[in-house]
Amino acid sequence: MSKAILGKKIGMTQIYTEDGTAIPVTVVNAGPCPVIQQKTRDKDGYNAIQIGYGKAAANKLNKPLKGHFAKADVEPVKYLREIRYDADTALPEVGTVINADVFAEGDRVDVIGTSKGKGFAGAIKRWNFKRGPMSHGSKYHRGVGSQGATDPARVFKNRKMPGRLGNERVTISNLEVVQANPEQNLLLIKGAIPGVNGSLVYIKETSKNS
Repeated sequence: MSKAILGKKIGMTQIYTEDGTAIPVTVVNAGPCPVIQQKTRDKDGYNAIQIGYGKAAANKLNKPLKGHFAKADVEPVKYLREIRYDADTALPEVGTVINADVFAEGDRVDVIGTSKGKGFAGAIKRWNFKRGPMSHGSKYHRGVGSQGATDPARVFKNRKMPGRLGNERVTISNLEVVQANPEQNLLLIKGAIPGVNGSLVYIKETSKNS
């Protein structure tokens, strides 16, 4: 079975242990996430459920989505994601609501989000290149540097160059759930997670060995 939930990043804070140690945590509003659809190996080739998160205005939905939610008899949601399950695991029924209590204190999770967009950035900021000397007549400071040998007479693909930085799908692995508050649908996760405050995050049990 794969435990997972969708949520919204609220921001960072810190909590204190009994001995006064400060622990930096990210607060996530996790769930509620209704189960919208079941996918089975016989019909779809794999076992999974589709969950939703966030309220969506009915007048902003197209007809296929309206029919999709009506078939499941659930309120329209803004985001849809799939959770894969093992072949021998029973799938939650359509309409079941997944809450923050799917995780408990001490669980290890992977958090997937979209990193902050930084716009156009040079090679030093984007790829951690080293700059040139800043004095003594140097005419090279923050430039890209060599783009390859002269013999091919072209720049090879995947050369690290200036360009757009951030706004990419990022996974932070093996983070610890410090607190779970099902009453308020809150998860406190140790450390930082990707994205701006208010952005969507996908939290699932870690694929790493604890």
